[in-house]
Amino acid sequence: MSNVKFEDLLEAGCHFGHLKRKWNPAMAPYIFMEKNGIHIIDLYKTMDKLDEACAAARQIASSGRKILFVATKKQAKETVASLVKEVGMPYVTERWPGGMLTNFFTIRKAVKKMSDIDRLIESPQFNNISKRERLQIQRERAKLEKNLGSIADLNRLPAAVFIVDTMKEHIALAEARKLAIPTFAIVDTNTDPRMVDYPVPANDDASKSISVILSAICESIKEGLNEREMNKDAQPVQDEADQVEETAETTEEAPREGRRRRISSK
Repeated sequence: MSNVKFEDLLEAGCHFGHLKRKWNPAMAPYIFMEKNGIHIIDLYKTMDKLDEACAAARQIASSGRKILFVATKKQAKETVASLVKEVGMPYVTERWPGGMLTNFFTIRKAVKKMSDIDRLIESPQFNNISKRERLQIQRERAKLEKNLGSIADLNRLPAAVFIVDTMKEHIALAEARKLAIPTFAIVDTNTDPRMVDYPVPANDDASKSISVILSAICESIKEGLNEREMNKDAQPVQDEADQVEETAETTEEAPREGRRRRISSK
């Protein structure tokens, strides 16, 4: 459950939707009213859906799996990069590389190439290469870093994908759906929430609105990661307790065995 209040959503402008003529009828359950030709989102519904999304994100994080965040629009890039980096989740804020999920093996090859370049740069051989070749290698490394840097540690397909603006990131959404990967998304009044497993109805154009939703999701991920760490720490203690109990039972059983032998010898 998120700690976001109604006032927080209102202040961030999460209730502002698109023009009425641009609406998607599937968003009707989440629209409160129309004002000056603009649809107003029901923030109580937003709070309910955000709670559901936060609970699911927390569970995924506590299981040790990854959530891939996708936001290439200008209003969301910096917010996603700063908030998601804190919780150690992968993210895409530049152009979505087509086939990133459906052709994940090829993407992993590109990431491996980036690692190979890093090893080359750190090796003594790099100084023996001509200046022109060094520049070409460094440019290629910078290009790979820009497109794939944040997913360099993603060794397997993510457990879920979080999308800001499903209209803009329709390719990412389609790939996730094709592979049956659970999806989270901020859905505005011009989108179809039925395409998303955990839709959060809110303004997906305002940076403040995006920030308040993402902050709640990332906070839940932190809680999930903390739970995972606590469980790891508690496991050895539990194992030790079980061992002590087992030793006590064995010690208690030993005198009984001795008594039984003495009785039988008589």
